[in-house]
Amino acid sequence: METIEFKAFVVEENAGVFTGAIRKRTVNDLPDNDLLVRVHYSSLNYKDALSANGNKGVTKKYPHTPGIDAVGTVVNDSSGKFKENEAVIVTSYDLGMNTAGGFGQYIRVPSEWAVRLPESMTTKESMIFGTAGLTAGVSVLRLTETVRPEDGKIAVSGSTGGVGALSIAILAKLGYSVSAISGKEQERGFLFKLGADEVIARQEYEEENRHPLLKGEFAGAVDTVGGSILAAIIKSTKPMGVVTCCGNVASPKLDLTVYPFILRGVSLIGIDSQNYPMEYREMVWNKLALEWKPDNLTELCREISLGELPETIEKMLAGKLRGRTVVNLDA
Repeated sequence: METIEFKAFVVEENAGVFTGAIRKRTVNDLPDNDLLVRVHYSSLNYKDALSANGNKGVTKKYPHTPGIDAVGTVVNDSSGKFKENEAVIVTSYDLGMNTAGGFGQYIRVPSEWAVRLPESMTTKESMIFGTAGLTAGVSVLRLTETVRPEDGKIAVSGSTGGVGALSIAILAKLGYSVSAISGKEQERGFLFKLGADEVIARQEYEEENRHPLLKGEFAGAVDTVGGSILAAIIKSTKPMGVVTCCGNVASPKLDLTVYPFILRGVSLIGIDSQNYPMEYREMVWNKLALEWKPDNLTELCREISLGELPETIEKMLAGKLRGRTVVNLDA
C-alpha cells in the first residue's frame, strides 16, 4: 500500500506545556494493528479534553492524537472481519488514550474494537451518540431491566453534558418521566426540549444532603457526576429503585451510609462502557439506531472542524459546553 498522508490534531509537550495543532501524518505513523479506517467524524469528550491538556492519567506519552470516538470506512482489514468500504464505529477501549485516536483522518486499531454502523444510523448520528451515547445507552439498558415508566420519576445528573443529555432524550423517548438535575439555570429551556419534565437546581439538591435517608422521590436515576450528587440521589431513591453511575467529575468519593441499600433495597450499578462486552455493544448500538433514537437527535450537537478543537476543548474544561460536539474530519 502506498504511503497515505493525512491531517491530524496532535498534542505536543514542551517543557511541561501542552499545545495542540493540525499536523501532517502518514499511516506509517499509526500503530501496527489489523484494521485501517478512514475517519469521517469524531466527537469531543471530556476524556479527550483531559488528554489534550496533558493529563498523564489518560495519556502517558506525547506527541499524541486524542479522540476516543471515530466513525469511518474500512480501508483494509487483515483479520478479514470487515470488508473494504464498510462503515464502522470505533469507540472507547484504548482509542484516543494511548492509541492514536479519532482526531486524525486515519486510525489503525484492532478489529475487535469496531462495530458495524447500523443501517438506520448515519455516520454523523453515530458520533452525536459516540461514547457518551453508548454510556447513556448502557445506563438506560440496565435501568430499564428493572424500572418501568409507571414506577415513577427518573433523575439524571450532569444533565447538560453528553451522557446526561442523551440519557434524558432516550428515557423521554421510552416514555419515562425525567427529572434533570443541573447547576446551569440558563439551560432550563434546553433540558425541557430534550424531554425533561422538571429541572432541579443542583445547589438546592446538594444542600438537602445532610441526612442518612431523604424522602423517596425517584424510581431510578442515571448519575454522571459522582460525589455528593450521587449520594443525595441514592438517598432519594424509592424502595427497590435502581441508580446507575458512570462518572466522577464532581468527586470519586461517595459519602453515605448503607441505609438506602438495606432499608430500601436500592441497587447501585456501575457503568463501564470503555470495556463493555461486544455483544452488548452491538445490541445497544442497534437500539440507538431504531427505537431509542431521539426525534431531536441532531439538535443535541454542534459540528466543528479539527481547527476549532483548541478553543472548544478550553470551553469543555471550563464547563461551558452543552450536549454533544461532533468533529468533521473532512471539513
